[in-house]
Order: sequence, then structure tokens, then C-alpha cells
Amino acid sequence: MRTDTGQVFKLEDYRPTDYLIPKTGLTFRLSPEATRVIAVLTVERRDGVAASVPLVLDGDGLTLSRLAIDGRTLTPADFLATPDQLTITTLPAASRFQLLIETELAPAHNEALMGLYRSSNVYCTQCEAEGFRRITYFLDRPDILSVYTVRIEARHHEAPLLLSNGNPAGSGELADGWHYAVWHDPFPKPSYLFALVAGALGKVADSFVTLSGRKVELGIYVEPGKEGLAGYAMDALKRSMKWDEEAFGREYDLDVFNIVAVSDFNMGAMENKGLNIFNDKYVLADQETATDADFANIEAIIAHEYFHNWTGNRITCRDWFQLCLKEGLTVFRDHEFSADQRSRAVKRIAEVRTLRAHQFPEDQGPLAHPVRPRRYREINNFYTATVYEKGSEVVRMIRTILGSETFRAGMDLYFERHDGEAATIEDFIKVFEDVSGRDLSQFSLWYHQAGTPNLTISSTHNAAAQEFTLEIEQSVPPTPSESRKRLMHIPLAFSLVGTDGKAIAYSGVEGASVEDGVIHIRRRRHMVRFSGVGERPAMSLNRGFSAPVTLSVEQKADDQFFLAGHDNDTFSRWQAFNTLLTEALISAFRQVLDGQQPGFASRLTGLAGKIAGDETLEPAYRALAVALPSEADIARDIGKNIDPDAIFSAREALTAAIAEANREIFSDLYHRLADKDAFSPDATSAGRRALRNILLDYVSLLPGGAALAARHFQSATNMTDRAAALTVLALRHSGSPETVKALADFEAKYTTDPLVMDKWFQIQASVPGPQTIYAVRALTSHPAFSMANPNRVRSLVGTFSSANQTGFHRADGEGYRFFVETVLQVEKRNPQLAARLATALRSWRSLEPARHAKAREALLSISNAENLSADLRDIVERTLA
Repeated sequence: MRTDTGQVFKLEDYRPTDYLIPKTGLTFRLSPEATRVIAVLTVERRDGVAASVPLVLDGDGLTLSRLAIDGRTLTPADFLATPDQLTITTLPAASRFQLLIETELAPAHNEALMGLYRSSNVYCTQCEAEGFRRITYFLDRPDILSVYTVRIEARHHEAPLLLSNGNPAGSGELADGWHYAVWHDPFPKPSYLFALVAGALGKVADSFVTLSGRKVELGIYVEPGKEGLAGYAMDALKRSMKWDEEAFGREYDLDVFNIVAVSDFNMGAMENKGLNIFNDKYVLADQETATDADFANIEAIIAHEYFHNWTGNRITCRDWFQLCLKEGLTVFRDHEFSADQRSRAVKRIAEVRTLRAHQFPEDQGPLAHPVRPRRYREINNFYTATVYEKGSEVVRMIRTILGSETFRAGMDLYFERHDGEAATIEDFIKVFEDVSGRDLSQFSLWYHQAGTPNLTISSTHNAAAQEFTLEIEQSVPPTPSESRKRLMHIPLAFSLVGTDGKAIAYSGVEGASVEDGVIHIRRRRHMVRFSGVGERPAMSLNRGFSAPVTLSVEQKADDQFFLAGHDNDTFSRWQAFNTLLTEALISAFRQVLDGQQPGFASRLTGLAGKIAGDETLEPAYRALAVALPSEADIARDIGKNIDPDAIFSAREALTAAIAEANREIFSDLYHRLADKDAFSPDATSAGRRALRNILLDYVSLLPGGAALAARHFQSATNMTDRAAALTVLALRHSGSPETVKALADFEAKYTTDPLVMDKWFQIQASVPGPQTIYAVRALTSHPAFSMANPNRVRSLVGTFSSANQTGFHRADGEGYRFFVETVLQVEKRNPQLAARLATALRSWRSLEPARHAKAREALLSISNAENLSADLRDIVERTLA
């Protein structure tokens, strides 16, 4: 584990390396305690670089055993080797030579889960971002593209399966029960995409015929006995391959495509060329063990990693500052895939909720950074919602501005122009400028400037002149290291909605560029005047969430209610009702602080019932619409002096008011939605379950609610319903006999299934109130829990610290004390996981003064600990800054 070096990497300091490595040969002789790695690198000196310039290679905790150039063993006078760097000063005069490096590793002791490690008797690698340097010394950066040939040797009984990137190129038996396999990847790739897996795994096999008629062998490898849980993942993979051919013209290029599911993994999955490695929670699923959300996540993440084959692998990023070029772009592609596979409206709402829950707080806090950062101290900490989710929204805005056909032409040119290259954001923007003839330099600020823009909007209607005028002002709040912001190009989709719910036509517009229902905001202030508008319209703004901005709109409540019931843009209709709910909750929060009992308008609570019962809307959409904003959402909109207990009380009061106002509607609909057909994970069936389960949450607050939830739990035929009922019991009826029994029954049924037990931990960590900290502490000693497994830690500690506002932010600071202990304990094994846990306190400055002081004290306790890793220190110091 590397401790903090204090080095800051800056975008402006980028320069090409003096040397290239066009070919890489690797031989692994696997052993848990002493794996030997022989790397044979073909090294080329760039034109103009003198032979006297040393070759400096990256390492991380390495032990060097042997070093040779063109067959000559180097002496200590020829080089300087430390665990973290190899500098070779004596080099051949020839511009091309072969470098042999032998290192020794101990995979069984690699608890950081980076580089080559061994877990659950399986050898596995994770090399993104800088894990390859934990295997051998290398120019470990994305712009060094190399063709890899890999030979893996292992004891047959220990690792009958030997996998690496590319196509199989040979295998055979060796002496003393050993065997080998050779893999060759013909496509040059950066070191972060290298992968190796060896062990005893079961296989699910299938094949896919590409657009040009090539047959690709598909394999998904899982823990023996779990092959039956990989069927949905295989189906999702084949659908992804077909969709990418149809939507983007991208055909798969190797003879095989393999996925391996492992239980100990820091990330969701990794897109290594031809050998994707997955956290098993995103591969294994059936109706008994996986919820509808799990099925949807599997589908999306399988697609995401497959789509990286072109956006990330065939075209990679020049340096880690360009991370969004592969991640944001690929998130956009997987969002489009999921929208086509499921419901575009429902998917869009879910995307925006995720963005607001994770990226908006990032933009508004001490960890704010541009989509393309300009500097970093630890790259692992920039795998963020800004890079992924906001990066996706920036790509979406390009499509909105240019239109679908021109956007596709730009993507085609990008693939044609940059295939086999390590590209930059400038390369990406340039293809769209070239195909459209537009200047996108102002729009590019979305990549270079942190912060969430705000649009302040007011309107007037002159009936006599038949004019409707919008006054729009944009602002971007200051963020760390950026106090002055430049004006953005914001595509604001809109409609002027008439009393019949249809768009009002206008005869002319002046004051801004308006194209295809989009106002292009480029200046600080715009006065947009629409002529020929006889009736006063309701403003439907940022339709489909055309730009990741916040709106401050002067709008009558009547208009919001009207749009919530009639807007023909499904996202904007949801947004209108969500805004009404948020405003009511903020008002209730203030009433609670003043010692008053919150009150709610009957037309608001009644509208929830009308939306829930509207058969013209998809059930999944109705489920999203009647789900209240989360406590974290409310806190974000309040902004400062946050009292989590008051927010919780306000939210509970509105939930109870809606349940009481719609008791007959909700109860009747809940019973009518009972699933009478065999389970299916398809979107329609999942939507019905989602609506029924959100209704269960409401009706459980009525008399007999605990018994109803218990019956729901006992009669459930799938994990979606079972987990939903258990959640309702635990969160609404904590400590009741029904809840105690259900928790015990769930534990007894699934105690040997770690992924299902994660749900059990997560549900209990979510229980609101000051007593939950004691349950969470106790659960860290549960036999099914392990601090060494990232999934277990995220399910319990991560849920408690990021999703349980009243428990984690307990007024006496006990939640923070537990947090400090746990983060420092995890960091000893896995700095990357500890750093991600530490982001739970990114919004500490918005808390009310007493909690604010205790949260700061907790962060200082972590900061003052000795020998902190670069990962954790970077997060804590930026959070405190």
C-alpha cells in the first residue's frame, strides 16, 4: 500500500514518453505466496531522443529478481530499482531493444485488490487505473499502447482455467501437474486493460453471430454451482452486442468474449479487452435471489462494459484527465441501451434522480471538479459521478444541439478517425464540429468548468399584444479553485403549454436562438419574446432534462399543478409533481423547526392518488412519481443549517398525509396489482411490482399495516417483493414482532448466500433513528460480514453513512465516531474502498452548527492518523479544505 507522496499531477504538464512499448510478452508462473512474472518488453526510443536519456518505469511495491536487455543481464551500475520505480541508465544505442524484467508477487497477501490478487482461491487482476505497476515495472499510462502475448502457468488442480485478454493461442501440459495457456490480443491496448484470471470456475457458454457473419464464442465464468444464475447476464450480453451494431455500427472484433464473476472486487466491473471481470453481484441473478433493480443493473453494467470495447478499448484516453472520454461517453451509450430495452421515460427519470443524488452534491461541495479535471493527486478518487453521470449528460447535450442524425455522423467519424489511438476531449469535440460546421468552443466549457449552472427564469404575458416573454439569467456558483466562471452554452428544451395540455404554437421568436423546441442560452441574460401567443401558457422547462442545471422559476402553484397533471412530456410532468412535493417538504421542515405540526394541501395529497391510479401511465412511472424525494434530496435543496431529524419528521408527516388521503385508492390498487402470473424480469412486470411495493409502503402506515407487510413478506414468490416487504417492516415498524420474525426468517433462509445477505445488512443499516448505530456496530461481528469484502462493507457501512441521514448524523456524533473507526480499519486493507466511504461527509458544511462541528472533528481525526494512503488523504484533505 502506497502512502501519500504529495505529488499533484496536472493536465498542462502532459508530454509524450521518451520510449514506447509496442509489444509486451508476459509469463506468469502462479503461486499464492510467490508468483513469478517475466515481462519481455519490446522498447522503442522515440525519434530525436538520445540514447543517454534513461528509461524510467513505474512500479508499486515490486520486488525485482532479474533484469536484462537483449539477453545481457544488467549490473547494479546500470540501473536503480526501488519498489515503486525502475530507472535504467545504461541503454543500447539502437532505437529498438528487448527488455526482460522478472518480478515476484504474493497474490494471497494482496488485500488492496489491485494488481494481481488471489481471493476465494481464484487469481484475478484489476489494473485500472494504476494496478499494472503492481505486477511488473512498466510505462503504466493510458497512451502507451502495446500488443500483448501472455503465457500463464499454474498447477492444474489449483487453476484448471487460465484466461487472459484476446484470443486463445495455445495450451498444454507441463511436468509435475502443471499446465499452461497462451493468449494473444492483436489489438494494441494500454496496460490498464490487461487482465488475467485463473482458478476453478464453472462456465456458461453461448455464441453470437456478428453483423458480418463472424461467430464469436461467449463465456461467462462463475463459482461452480452458480451457473444457473448467469443466464440473464448472458442474454443481456447478446442484446448489447446486437444493439451496438444497430445503434452505433460497432461490431465485436475478437473470436471470443469472456466475462468472469468474482466475489471480491472494488468496482462494479472492468472492461478489460475480451475478458471483462465483474463483481458477482452484477452477474448472478434469479427471481429468488435478485430484485428487479438487480436485474436492471446487471443489464446496464453488462452493456456498459461491453460498449467499452469501442469507447475505451479500441479508442482509449490519452491520459487520466480524459477519463470522461471513455466513461461519460459509455454511460451515455448504456443509458440509451437501457432506454431502448425498457421504458425511455422511466429510465430518464431514474438517470436524473441519480445525477441529483450524487453529482449535484459533488458539484456543490469541496470535492467539486470539472468533467475533465485539471489536476489530481490520486486518480482512483476521480472515478466520480461528475466524470460518469455528468459526463454522460454532456454527450447527451451534444446530441440535443446537433440532432440525432448529425450526432451519429460525428460518432461514426470519431470511430473512423481515432480507432487505435489514445484520444482527448478536443479530438472528440472536433469530430462534431467537422460534421456540423458549428463552433462548439463555448459548449466545451461543460468539460472544463466545475459547478452546476442555475437558470433564473420569469415570464410575462401581454394578452393585447399576444406576446409571451421569458427573462432568463444564467449563473454558475463558485467552486473550490474556481471563483470566477465563464458563461455556458445551455440547451434548454421547452414548451408553452395551453389549457388543453397541448403545446401553444407561436408565430415568431426573438432574443435567443430557438431550434426544434430548444432555447440556446449563451449569454448571461436573455429576453426571449414569443409572438402570436394569445393565451397565457404554463411554462414547461428543461423538458427531458435537456441540461444538467438547476432552475429558479417564478411560477404559480396553479401552473405546477396543471403541468403535473397534463404536461405531455413525461419527464416534465414528473418534475412538476416532484417540485410540488419538495416545496411542501421544505415548508414542513421549517414548521418542524418552529415546533409546529406540518400541514399539507389536500390538492397535493389528492394529486398523488390521481397519479397512482392513472391507468394511462406506465406503472413504473407512477411508482417513481409517488415516491417522495429522499431526505438527502431535501437537504440538498434546503442548502444550509441542515437538521436531519427535522427533515425526517417532515417527510414522515407528508407520507402519512398522502397515505391517509388516499387510503381507499391505494389499498384497492395494491390488491389489484397482485402478481398472478409467473415471475418475469421484463420492464412491464417489474413496473407493476414497483408500483405495488411503493403502495405497500404507504398503506403500511394505516391500521393493520405491520400485519399487511408481514403477509406480503410471507407470500412473496420473488426477491423483489420479499425485500420490499422486509424494508417496509424494518423502516416503518422497527422492533415490532412482525419485523423481528421477518428479519430472522430472511437470515435463516439466505445465510449462506453472501449477495442476498448484503440486502439484509443494507436494510438494517437503513433503519432511521439514533438506535441504529448499535445494530450496525453489532452487525460488523456477524459471521456473514467481512471487512475484507467490499460488497459487505458497502452494504452495511456504506449504506449507514450515505443513506441513513438520522442514524449517521446522530446529534451526539456517535455515528461519526463509528465512521472514523471503520474507515481507518478498512484503509489498512483497501485504501480505495476507504476513500470512497469517506466521501459520505462531503456535505458536512451544510449541517447545523453542532453537527457541523462534530463532523469536522471526525474528518480531522482521519486526517491526523499516521501513514494515510494517498487515496484517503486526498479525499479527506479536499473535504476539509
